[in-house]
Amino acid sequence: MDILIALIPAVMWGSILLVSSKLGGKAYSQTIGLTGGALLFSIVAFFIVSPELTWKIFIVGFVSGLFWSVGQMNQFSAVEYLGVSKTQPISTGMQLIGTSLFGVLLFGEWSTQTKLLIGIAALAFIIVGVVFTSLNDKNNKEADGKSQFGKGMFTLFISTLGYIGYFIVVQWFGVEGWSAILPQSLGMLAGALLLTFRHKPFNKYATRNILTGFVWATGNIGLLVAAPRVGVATSFSFSQMGIIISTLGGIFLLGEKKSKKQITFVIIGCILIIVGGVLLGFTKK
Repeated sequence: MDILIALIPAVMWGSILLVSSKLGGKAYSQTIGLTGGALLFSIVAFFIVSPELTWKIFIVGFVSGLFWSVGQMNQFSAVEYLGVSKTQPISTGMQLIGTSLFGVLLFGEWSTQTKLLIGIAALAFIIVGVVFTSLNDKNNKEADGKSQFGKGMFTLFISTLGYIGYFIVVQWFGVEGWSAILPQSLGMLAGALLLTFRHKPFNKYATRNILTGFVWATGNIGLLVAAPRVGVATSFSFSQMGIIISTLGGIFLLGEKKSKKQITFVIIGCILIIVGGVLLGFTKK
């Protein structure tokens, strides 16, 4: 049962881009809908669990949520350039690399020689995996022009900076878990409003994407519940496996055009990124 709970984040987070793509709308409406749904979910969870909430926790959680909104909106935007099957694995790889490097530089992680070697090997797997998922078939260039790919990668770079900020802030101030849920979701919605209000995001697609917010929040709760049961390393590693769902779902459910060679590249890349994510989990023990 504990392992099944640990798989909840992978299933939920791996489905977000698929669900949002099916529900429709531009990145602005999708972001507003997701953050609105996450806030509704977190309010209910907050009153059920009744975690500690101080001004420090509120401010740190709120700022973390602001960073998250930058990460999520730009990830949604990247889908328009790269498609789900490329965006998710590349985004996951960039996040793992970024958060790991900041963890080493700011928090002194990988403090032993063994952890350092495992960490370096993990980053190598992830980097090679990202390269594989971004490869194009030379005979299928029209599916993804260089300009689209460049825009998509730049958008994912901004997205990664947002996600790293979301992670670093709560780690730096030692605010994690249930206490951060409500202030984070408030910051997420506030950030989404600041980023999207000029683009008139309030439409039927924003309403539909409230469901996406429920999906994200369910994954978040799953990770919080799983961590004390199976350990941080295992729950962290399992949460990375969602890229299988989003990547294959983008190809087979959303019908994103790929040659057989591209599908092979993407699958190999996903496997390498997952291996890297699992190895990073061992450095957290």
